[in-house]
Amino acid sequence: MNRDATGLAGVRHKIYETLGSTNAEALALARAGECGPLWISARSQTAGRGRRASTWVSPPGNLYATLLLVEPSSVDTAPQLSFVVALAVHDAVAQCAPALGPALKVKWPNDLLIGEAKVAGILIESENEPRFMVAIGIGINCISHPPDTPYPATDLAAVGAAVAPGALLDALMAATNQRLAQWRRGENFAGIRTDWLKRAAGIGREIRVRLPEREIAGRFQGLDAAGRLLVQQAGKPLEAVTAGEVFGFGSGA
Repeated sequence: MNRDATGLAGVRHKIYETLGSTNAEALALARAGECGPLWISARSQTAGRGRRASTWVSPPGNLYATLLLVEPSSVDTAPQLSFVVALAVHDAVAQCAPALGPALKVKWPNDLLIGEAKVAGILIESENEPRFMVAIGIGINCISHPPDTPYPATDLAAVGAAVAPGALLDALMAATNQRLAQWRRGENFAGIRTDWLKRAAGIGREIRVRLPEREIAGRFQGLDAAGRLLVQQAGKPLEAVTAGEVFGFGSGA
């Protein structure tokens, strides 16, 4: 079962009871000629997924949504959407649960933390044919979270914030529109980078970064102009990491 609606600022919204994956549905629609922008949400997913092909457990009660964008920017600039949307997720949760305040932090490249536990994740997938299309999948734990995850997880209810998925999605739609306008198809990544760093978890602290072929440990020194993670390992030159997963934060300076 699905129904169509119009979201905030006139962006269309397809609402499903159950989907395998909102990202997979978005890309299938784009291949069939959908031009976006289009939001797709589902009450639950049967094949939700996270980064590196991990499973995203998707029971009812949490938020599962994807924004489909067609040709949102150049292919080279599109990875910046991780930071744009991470800020939008931060904005939306902060609006709906203001008491959380400074406990909300973004973790490179695109997770939202409460303290040091993950409450939301973003998965961006793209295809180049027949056009450049991007599916931005967002999962936010409203009332439940999976146990025994590689990185600690939590949900909004567990920290005392009662937020309905529908209200959160409304806030997310509005916040995403605002952050995309700020970004200007990559012309103002400097502004996005500045705002992201203000909300970043672990600046100046020791971190571990799992790369495809190795793991490094060092001090998190911020982002370069392209959004790469800057890590200072003891006795080594500053390293810029393009893709990886941050695990754990140690002591600060």
